Amino acid sequence: MTTPPPMSEKSTTVRKKAPAWLRAGFATGSWLAPALTLRYATRLFATPHAGMRRRAQNADRGDARTDTVACGDARLATYVWGDPARQPTVLFVHGWSSYGLRCLPWVRPLREAGYAVVAFDQPAHGRSGGDEASLPHFVEATLAVAAQHASLAAVVGHSMGGMAAAVALSRGIRADRAVLIAPAADMRAAGQRFGRQVALQDRLVTRMFERFETRLGVRLADLTPQALAPALGIPALVVHDRADDEVPWEEGERYARYWPGARLLTVTGAGHHRIAAAPDTIEATLRFLRGGSPGVRVVSSLALPYGVA
Repeated sequence: MTTPPPMSEKSTTVRKKAPAWLRAGFATGSWLAPALTLRYATRLFATPHAGMRRRAQNADRGDARTDTVACGDARLATYVWGDPARQPTVLFVHGWSSYGLRCLPWVRPLREAGYAVVAFDQPAHGRSGGDEASLPHFVEATLAVAAQHASLAAVVGHSMGGMAAAVALSRGIRADRAVLIAPAADMRAAGQRFGRQVALQDRLVTRMFERFETRLGVRLADLTPQALAPALGIPALVVHDRADDEVPWEEGERYARYWPGARLLTVTGAGHHRIAAAPDTIEATLRFLRGGSPGVRVVSSLALPYGVA
């Protein structure tokens, strides 16, 4: 039975702090030069880790067929296994500072099960163009790649990619099923985690997101599970580690609670990153794609905030 973790576990944590010099700079700058500090923090928050991008560019492509897809001013690198025109297709949406080829452990099991596989690098990630990214960029890229296919057997998204997949599904992606792995559910909470990591004052974190909403023309409140999930009519599987120290388990639970027909599979010991390619995650997903029901159905009401069926 899935129950909420104790309050001490539900608190949003930060896996590791930024370097001391960076924290000192943000802490001091928040008081002495807030405008300049806010500008730098905004850029840092929207820039993927350079080291991970280099790793992605050097990653083994295996036997993937590579191509590009246009998305705004950028070209997105895509990777394809199998024949999406003839086979049911699974689309992978990676998370922040990750890359499409992280789905390689999934390729063989899915190909053996008869699926074609499609992955891509998000804007400013891997081999794709761009210097900055955000959730709206992730969503637009997901829509652009999905538009190359008439319909999908499933969309699989990890972390911020899980959130982008949910938003994209609400905007018209045709897919039979969705699998969200350790999905982020609250970009403001992510910003607060970032603020604590770099010692940026809360008031500047708030202003940073006000600027994002103005510049990108979105309301973050419209991109949450409680706003989107009730209208999503396809079956969904949410897989989340109860002790995830980057995206709290309660954010995955939120998807399962508000998404009709969703099921929550809670795991332990996989963390935030290993869970994306853990054998148990892949096996549960294959069962789900075959019509199985891994995990539990989370239900809630005003009288029963949490429960399972």
